[in-house]
Amino acid sequence: MVMKGEASGEASAGSRAGTARIVVADDHELVRSGMLRTLANEPDLEVVGEAENGREALGLCRRLRPDLVLMDVRMPEMDGLQATRAIKAELPSVAVLVVTTYENPDYLFEALKAGAAGYILKDAPKRQVLGSIRRVLDGEAPLNQELAARLIRRLAEGSEPPAQERREQERRARQQPPPQRREAPPPLEALTPREVEVLQYLALGQTNPAIARTLSVSRGTVKVHVQHIIAKLGVSDRTQAAIRALDLGLIRPNRDF
Repeated sequence: MVMKGEASGEASAGSRAGTARIVVADDHELVRSGMLRTLANEPDLEVVGEAENGREALGLCRRLRPDLVLMDVRMPEMDGLQATRAIKAELPSVAVLVVTTYENPDYLFEALKAGAAGYILKDAPKRQVLGSIRRVLDGEAPLNQELAARLIRRLAEGSEPPAQERREQERRARQQPPPQRREAPPPLEALTPREVEVLQYLALGQTNPAIARTLSVSRGTVKVHVQHIIAKLGVSDRTQAAIRALDLGLIRPNRDF
């Protein structure tokens, strides 16, 4: 486990002003090194820690409070999905972006349920990787509209995993370390009617420009609404805002899903 940007026990010490703080979690050193090279010369992005497994990633998040974790799925000791669940349970403001080899809808579905904002492929071009990272940090979701709508629809329908998979999930949960004290969640503020309307379109997987066209408002106005929604629901990104809203019954699936 490698930690940077930490001094005198303060998680924020050593980081550059105005930069997003990132933890990279992958059990392959080559992958981590490649991600570090991708991020090395980006003035608005700073890697503050590296983890070889999910347990180390969780420990780094507890100590460093990063803005974003780039999380591999398959890792020893604690896999990426377990680590994502634990991180989001304790530190809901920390965004998690899954880094995967295959665009497997089942893995992505589980990742969204665990609390991830979305995913990127390990062999994606540098420009796409950086774009996805910045979109998540800006509250966006790096999922195409069709896939986002399909995954959120599965969540809305309450898809249950097979019994064998549930037993495996329970076994993994028992292996997780005991949770530490959670961040106090912000009080849930009431959404305005317009914010609820925007939230419904988010749950359909629509982008800000698409929502702006539908509502005949500017993209900037939609972006402000999305920022307010994310803050009021106490989540880190638009994907988790839609999932949280479904859980709370603030929006309901309809025939457009």
